[in-house]
Amino acid sequence: MEFCNIAVLLRSKSTSQIIFSHHLSIFNSLLRRSYCKEIPAKNHYRLYAFGLSEHGALGLHENGHKKVKKFVLKPVRHSFAEQKPVTNVAAGYGFTAFSLISHDTTKIYGCGINTDFQIGYHLSAQQVPLEIILKPVPVNIGLKDADTMIVGLSAGRAHLAVVTDKEGVFLLGANNYGQCAREVIPDDKLQGSCIVNRIPCLGNEPICDVVCGQDHTLFLTNQGKVWSCGWGADGQTGLVHTDPTSKPAQVRGEIENEKIIKIAARSDTVLALNCNGEVFGWGSSEYGQLSDSKDVQQINCPIKLKKLNCMGKVIDIAAGGSFCAALSMTGDVFVWGYGILGCGPELQKSPDPVMIPRTLFGCNVYQPDVRVCSIYCGLSHLAAINNCNHLYIWGRNRYGCLGIGHGRDQYFPYKVAFSALARKVSCGLDHTMVLGCAYD
Repeated sequence: MEFCNIAVLLRSKSTSQIIFSHHLSIFNSLLRRSYCKEIPAKNHYRLYAFGLSEHGALGLHENGHKKVKKFVLKPVRHSFAEQKPVTNVAAGYGFTAFSLISHDTTKIYGCGINTDFQIGYHLSAQQVPLEIILKPVPVNIGLKDADTMIVGLSAGRAHLAVVTDKEGVFLLGANNYGQCAREVIPDDKLQGSCIVNRIPCLGNEPICDVVCGQDHTLFLTNQGKVWSCGWGADGQTGLVHTDPTSKPAQVRGEIENEKIIKIAARSDTVLALNCNGEVFGWGSSEYGQLSDSKDVQQINCPIKLKKLNCMGKVIDIAAGGSFCAALSMTGDVFVWGYGILGCGPELQKSPDPVMIPRTLFGCNVYQPDVRVCSIYCGLSHLAAINNCNHLYIWGRNRYGCLGIGHGRDQYFPYKVAFSALARKVSCGLDHTMVLGCAYD
């Protein structure tokens, strides 16, 4: 692990320092090919944003306008992706990070709440640290090679993780529980938060993906092994204890001999999917997300979720604050736990997986082959994209984070209207970012 101290921070007397403008340069029209597998071959993504806006998480503030909209109820096409070739987006708790293609080492941008420097070290005109940033600004994570590509991006409550193809993983932001994989510095929030930590590999294996839970971090190596660090009070680190961990350790239990291909964790419940389509879990099980026993509310070591055997092979997973979701090979979405699960207002709690009817995702007699191909979730809302690249969303509609034109909760999947084909969704606490492509 390597530590990079970006700057010595000055204490700000203001509780809300805000950046109002940032000049964006024009990118070269001859874009290099991205290593991110989702990026279209001939063009970069369009970006759409909705939800809580007043703290800058949407990055929609316009130059010259001092008043910022509190929230946005419908998807707004983001001008940032028209000026920069965006390849990925990660929505955290009140902030957003973007990765892009560039010919230099500036490949990460961010906006929103920055109290823990989760989107880097930035100064106002008065040379005091900025706690709120209203437009995307470059984040210096310390890349050394301009040819390095960003292949993964994840945002937690107040920390950010960036995966590269050549230089390992970079972590920045809050580290009060060791979630940035470095020693905790007691009583030194400002100085400690400005450190960017680089992890070149784990167990002599390259890291291919990273997932930020609320206050913990999970790493996936290219051999399918899982490592973790950070807050573990609910067993979410999976390390057979509930203590905070600042040094990444391998997660074993029932996944030790499995090849894991995906991890999902938005809060303190973790799901892991292996190459055979089997699902494992650990962490919080307060609402029966992992265990059928009412006496078991935390699981600190991975177990196989036998309750999903009825689904057959699973191809995608999502884990929210109090619920989970899984996608079967047949394109069916199953949900369980507690919250607005998507099957109407009468079903808000179920320890067993319940299938959401296919018709709610666009399957009908005229389009019988329509099926869901990917699922996503935030702390209290869920989203799905079908094979027509249509976006469906449901759950708690905090500050319009569902993008459906009003502020009421949505109890069934609802098709979101915007002028693009949906490719990927990132759900934050109270805002949502969507990557899409133009219609052919």
